[in-house]
Amino acid sequence: MQSDRELDAAGIVDPVLRTAYRRCRALNAEHGRTYYLATRMLAPQQRPAVHALYGFARWADDVVDEVHDGRTGRQRADELSTLDRTMREGLERGRSDHPVITALIDTADRYDIDHAHFHDFMRSMTMDLTVTDYPTYADLAEYVHGSAAVIGLQVLPVLGTVVPREEAAPAAAALGIAFQLTNFLRDVGEDLDRGRVYLPADELAAFGVDRELLEHVRATGRTDPRVRRALAHLVARTRGVYRRAAVGVPMLAPRSRPCVGTALRLYGGILDEIEAAGYDVLRHRVVVPRHRRLVVALPALARAAVSRSVPVPTR
Repeated sequence: MQSDRELDAAGIVDPVLRTAYRRCRALNAEHGRTYYLATRMLAPQQRPAVHALYGFARWADDVVDEVHDGRTGRQRADELSTLDRTMREGLERGRSDHPVITALIDTADRYDIDHAHFHDFMRSMTMDLTVTDYPTYADLAEYVHGSAAVIGLQVLPVLGTVVPREEAAPAAAALGIAFQLTNFLRDVGEDLDRGRVYLPADELAAFGVDRELLEHVRATGRTDPRVRRALAHLVARTRGVYRRAAVGVPMLAPRSRPCVGTALRLYGGILDEIEAAGYDVLRHRVVVPRHRRLVVALPALARAAVSRSVPVPTR
């Protein structure tokens, strides 16, 4: 199995750990198509750690996002609280019975990842249970720090750097933020269905847009020029975040650059598709077509194969 070869390359031999990492890999393959494709460009020994970080984030995200599965808000809050407590106890003790957290603990130890990043992430997930909109971009940035910036900071030690880690950290944080803001723009309609708006209310208002108008467009399927203008503004802002993230690619270990560069292009391609669709994201979810993903990914796979002769810095 491909996953077993990756585990062998990473030196993960304990049967319990191998099962835990396989679970995380399955979560990544099932839910994160673009993200998973990019991980194929990493060295095999790096992939299990990235799958573990993604698997935990996905697990928590599903707790708060699956709002139509029959669970009450109280039940989801209790489930998230239990996950948070299990994570904290596991990180403190260095072991857990939870398979996804087992892989997370091992990855955090192998790569010396600051536990504060996981605590910040869970704080933002908790916000999702009660916060349904954000008055300003500054308010949104508080949420995005925990939901996205810290993801980039978690992954950075796995990718390795050719500069001091703290020098590459701002770009790594921007990478997570760029991906998250892209998701917000792509998923406006789906988020509305969950009762949330992840777009700054004051910036929407500058274009004559509010939640009521967004809900009207979602319900009727009719486009509105005010919504298009507001989304165009937010797409332009997000492109600026991508530019801040892109300066960090040369700071990464050579064999990690094809992966991150490809992820930047693929996720940036979602913004291209939003523009091509006339910002009509409330009626349907835009995606990067498969042939375009392959056009980006195949050359990068070739570059990744060449770069694998260069060692990855590890702890």
